[in-house]
Amino acid sequence: MAYIIRKMKQGDIQQVQYIAKITWNATYEGIIPSNVQENFLKSAYSDERMKQRLQRSTLFVAEVKNNIVGFANFSSVRDDGKVELWAIYVHPEQQGKGIGSALLQKGIQHIDGANEIYVNVEKDNIIGKSFYEAKGFKVVKEFDEEFDGHMLKTIRMVLKL
Repeated sequence: MAYIIRKMKQGDIQQVQYIAKITWNATYEGIIPSNVQENFLKSAYSDERMKQRLQRSTLFVAEVKNNIVGFANFSSVRDDGKVELWAIYVHPEQQGKGIGSALLQKGIQHIDGANEIYVNVEKDNIIGKSFYEAKGFKVVKEFDEEFDGHMLKTIRMVLKL
């Protein structure tokens, strides 16, 4: 299957919002209540927030036949060389085909001066946790966090570059 990884453009916002929603709903069904998911998606992926992300962070999209099937969102590199990986989402029907790995690699290649990439993953998100472990991320801590009235068990992981 042929896919292209490229920098996100403003014209991609609607497709990225769709990927975020369908992936979140599939990933967190039975883990995070649907109303909490919807509140988060409306806020974190609103048109305004997406425009801010484009200005303040680095986003890549994966395309198959001119349709966006995944995206990755990296923070800017801090002075200490640390980067946050805010999201890698791949459409559930496209997972397991190397797209998430390609998005991660593109970020690693593109972000100059980074020496560590951090990501938070929900403990019950087995697919996400397994993906990061397979890429060499190591657990640095586990903690509970309140998320819109719902308690999450979060694992913080790091990939040393």
